[in-house]
Amino acid sequence: MHFIKFCMLSTLKLISADPNSDNIDHLVALIKTLRPSKPELGQEAAENVRMLVQLLHGEPVQASALRHYILRLFSTRRQISLYTDTGILPNAGFFTELFQRLSFRMLPPALDENYLRDCLDRLLPVETDYLWINAVPAADWLSLFDLLSQAAPYTDAENNAASDAVDRHKTVGELLEAIQTLSYRISAMGLEPALLRLYPSIDEFESPFLMQNVELHLYLNSYRRHLAAADSAFDLGELPPLEDARHLSVMLDQCETIVLKIRKNALRMGSSVSLTYLLVRLEQSIARLRKLLDLVDVGPAEASQADAAPDPAAAEARQLAKRSQALALGQELIEGHNRKYAVRELFTDNINLLARNVTENASRTGEHYIAEDRSEYGAMFRSASGAGLIIGFMSLLKILASYLRAAPLVEAFLFSMNYSFGFMLIHVLHFTVATKQPAMTASRIASGLQSRDGRNIDLDSLVELIVKVIRTQFIAVAGNLLLAFPVAYLIALGYQALFGHHLVTPDKAAHLLHDIDPFASLALFHAAIAGVCLFLAGLISGYYDNKALYTHMAQRVARAHWLRKLLGQERLARFGEYLERNLGGLMGNFYFGILLGTIGTIGFMLGLPIDIRHITFSATNFATALVGLDNHMSWQTAAVSVIGVLGIGTVNLWVSFSLALFVALRARQVRFRHGLALAKGVFTRFRKGPKDFFIPPKRLVPMEEEKPSV
Repeated sequence: MHFIKFCMLSTLKLISADPNSDNIDHLVALIKTLRPSKPELGQEAAENVRMLVQLLHGEPVQASALRHYILRLFSTRRQISLYTDTGILPNAGFFTELFQRLSFRMLPPALDENYLRDCLDRLLPVETDYLWINAVPAADWLSLFDLLSQAAPYTDAENNAASDAVDRHKTVGELLEAIQTLSYRISAMGLEPALLRLYPSIDEFESPFLMQNVELHLYLNSYRRHLAAADSAFDLGELPPLEDARHLSVMLDQCETIVLKIRKNALRMGSSVSLTYLLVRLEQSIARLRKLLDLVDVGPAEASQADAAPDPAAAEARQLAKRSQALALGQELIEGHNRKYAVRELFTDNINLLARNVTENASRTGEHYIAEDRSEYGAMFRSASGAGLIIGFMSLLKILASYLRAAPLVEAFLFSMNYSFGFMLIHVLHFTVATKQPAMTASRIASGLQSRDGRNIDLDSLVELIVKVIRTQFIAVAGNLLLAFPVAYLIALGYQALFGHHLVTPDKAAHLLHDIDPFASLALFHAAIAGVCLFLAGLISGYYDNKALYTHMAQRVARAHWLRKLLGQERLARFGEYLERNLGGLMGNFYFGILLGTIGTIGFMLGLPIDIRHITFSATNFATALVGLDNHMSWQTAAVSVIGVLGIGTVNLWVSFSLALFVALRARQVRFRHGLALAKGVFTRFRKGPKDFFIPPKRLVPMEEEKPSV
């Protein structure tokens, strides 16, 4: 502690010796004395700040010199880029900014100390500096600011009190230039075609993005006139009354309202990475413009003090608010500077909205996977049974493809196409694969958890939704298995009757049974990999649904002249509408098939124990192996195989559901804190009506109101 005090005193003496210097080395040394040994030690940093305040209290000459030195440093640097760029996404675009941040982390850019923004690289070179600065209590920072602001103006033979005022005027001028720059950028972003496309009314009426710039020009012109008039007095407090900035604030409110409407429209009409990036950048620019305006704005109460008796208490409260705003902005700028090459923040700022659009589309799809009553329950069973029928034949084709003994990549291609076209056929025929449900229904559940703090959530309704999801999942799995198993069994018997030998040899049958053994193989681990594939397929479906909406797929297809010649205008229009509604489902199934068909080959080529196990195909393999062994199977083997199939299915569903729910909650920025209460609610609901978790109640027909007698 004594060493730090000695370093502070030495640095303050050096500053007092030459306060007119614009060399930042002394300030670098002073900040170094404030920096704690570890960034998380905020108490140590606070003690260092208090020590500096005590030293300056005892040395008013050094306080005046430090005040003059800091004002001098600010006035001799270009400050605009610090206020307009730090903590705000650049105009480069998402991917350009991503690659630039990655490259700058390896090889930082050159610095120009004529810019205050680049000076921060020397003043606060550690990426964690913002942590200890934010950890110091605001009262300690404000006490330091108050001491410096109340210090006597620095005077000597060459510099009088006017020099400090001139330096302050230069900083205010830089702030005004930064405000004007941000306003221009907001106007330009507000005219981007991507925004006009989602909110055409911007172009039909007077755009608030343009009007805010008009209002700002009136305000800044007035401010600059008053600032120029005050130069002779060298006191910003003697400025004549300024124009009210409330009109500008109203325009900014309207800009923010339009941004919110565009976000809502993006959920309905689709979004893109570039649009998401633009919206985040626009919101950041508006927020920064407001903060800078709060710093320079005198306000109607202060502006009228020339005509009314001043209120000391109100004036002190306003000054305290200004200092607090300046401190908050300074901490924001420092954090933005320290994190300017951080990749995680870039993804966090830009991907949330796009991820929500993807999961929102998955949520709307998920509504079709929830059976409300017995009629929908029966329809789900029939749909799942149809999928089981097709999967039985897909299993046959995969076994036949394996007999070709093709090269690994060729075999992976054959397996992938078998899976992909099979799943796409299932989708086209409106059948249901049970394992595709969790990725969709998880988003539907997450859509009921919109409150960030967990309040105003109807847990009873959420419990009922979970009950519906569980019983719908149950009947879908049952429909898949109850038809896939006998179909595969009959196919194997038919193959034997037609060709005179089994579809699989006893050795192959033993291998198929070993693959689904949860105790002697990696079946459950491979089932988890399949669950990840199911989750990715859900994201892919949501992505392409979002893309189809955003790009107006139906209209694009209708304009394809070569397709019009093949299909005719009417069929082409129906085809385009079908693609817009089903592109996500088709592409999700296509890529899901590729994932299932290639992962095993990738594991073989890399020598890694990775493969996939899917509940329905495991059931068909069990049936095929049973026929291959002429139904000679011990009850222990049969029991282990049944346990393996059910275990594989459980892992498939749980992994895909957990990942999908996690992403859906993060995309909506939901922090759900009622997990235990929800679990208790589900358990209580099961105790009251366990049958409802497997069989839905009958639809209740409301009684008709009695007609009044005539």
